[in-house]
Parts: sequence; structure tokens; C-alpha cells
Amino acid sequence: MKDFIAAADRGRLAEAGLDSFDALWALELPEVDLPNTERGGWSSVCRLEVGDQAYYLKRQVNHLTLSWQRPLGEPTFAREMRNIQHYAALGVPALSAAFYAERKAEKSWRAILLTHALDGWQDLDQQLRDWPALSAVQQAASLCACAQLAARLHRAGLYHGCLYPKHLFLRVTETGFDACFIDLEKTRKSILKQRDRVRDIDALLRRVGSLWSAEQIELFLAEYLAVLGQTARAAWWRKALAKRYAHKART
Repeated sequence: MKDFIAAADRGRLAEAGLDSFDALWALELPEVDLPNTERGGWSSVCRLEVGDQAYYLKRQVNHLTLSWQRPLGEPTFAREMRNIQHYAALGVPALSAAFYAERKAEKSWRAILLTHALDGWQDLDQQLRDWPALSAVQQAASLCACAQLAARLHRAGLYHGCLYPKHLFLRVTETGFDACFIDLEKTRKSILKQRDRVRDIDALLRRVGSLWSAEQIELFLAEYLAVLGQTARAAWWRKALAKRYAHKART
């Protein structure tokens, strides 16, 4: 995949001497979490601040994913970078990239993905921990924002593949909440549209658990189906979600 640097970040990174693969790779920064050592390599994430802009610097070595299009593999960041660009092209709110590059040697395939930090946003997972402290109006606004975002994703013909509360970010606005996605590595074009949509929504609702009441889940579903244009299929959706929930409970 070709090197990428966002026009809005080019000057800032150049001024700091961080507009190249080698410069970003050489940075020594504390990791925000333990490195991911799956897939036979490693992948790490650090926070980087350049002037008044914060980023997340993601670096990996031999952390590859296979697909029918790329049977020999490629860095997982390459897939995520393509998806970041695809989301932007389709108008689906998601994290944004400032820089991407990869370097391949005989036994080492390195990749860097630099994304803009979502400062001022909060993931749904954290918000759920404070759920009882939110007013009924705030709770309704939050879950409606999540429903609208999920519907925009599915209406664009995409399947997130990892639609968990920790991958859905919210920001307070004057009228409610904005919402956007992160962790786009598993996103793909939806082939079995209804099945994929049910899988995404089920993944989210199962992890929300009992924190959303039955009435709130109905509100979420109503908002989602309204944006998707499937209001008349509410009964089908309830049945499909119940069937999937029962199946997951048995496995």
C-alpha cells in the first residue's frame, strides 16, 4: 500500500520532523496497552502529541492478515487504513488517519498507522459504566445516536464485524450526541446483508446486556430501522435477534 499523509497534518508533522516512516518508527513513547503478539508478530499503540494535536501512533512488525485477495498476507494496518478511507468516502463517521506507511524487508514487514486522537469523545463501554447516573433524556439520546450510526453503516453496505461498545465513540453536542466508529480492521462489504446486519446489532446488544431496559432496546431498534427504512420489518428483526441470541447462548 502506498504511503499516505493527510494534507492537514503534513506541515505539522514536517515541522516536528515526524513526516517520515523512519522518524515515526524511531520514537520512544510509553505504550497505552500491552502489545498484541498474535499472528506471529507484534503490534503496539502509543499516544503522540505534536503541538496542539494528539495522535495515536500504531506500529507493528509481521502482524499480518490473510484474505483471498492477498493470500500471502499484509499488515493488519493496511486493511484498517483502506477501511478508514472507505468510511470517509461513504460518509460513515469514523476515526481519521494522518499517516500510513509500510516497509518490507526479507524477514520483516513493518507498518505504521497514525490516527487522530478522539479527545473529547467517550466510548460507549465507558458510558455504560456511568449509565445509571445519566438522565433518561441523555440515555435516549445516546442510544439513538448509536442506532443512527449503525444504520448509516449498514445502509452503506458495510459490515463492521466487531461492533462492541468499546468501538463506538460518543461526543456530547447541544442536541444530544455525535457518534463514530473505531477499530475498522474487520469491516468488509456486506454480502449477506440482513444476516450481517443482525450479527452486528446482536454483537452490540449482547455486550450492552441488561444496562439498556427492554423499552430502551425497543427505542434503539425503532431508531435503527427508521434510518434503515425497515420500520415495517420490526417483528422480523425481533425474531431474528432472539434466534441469534439463543444460538450464541448455546455455543
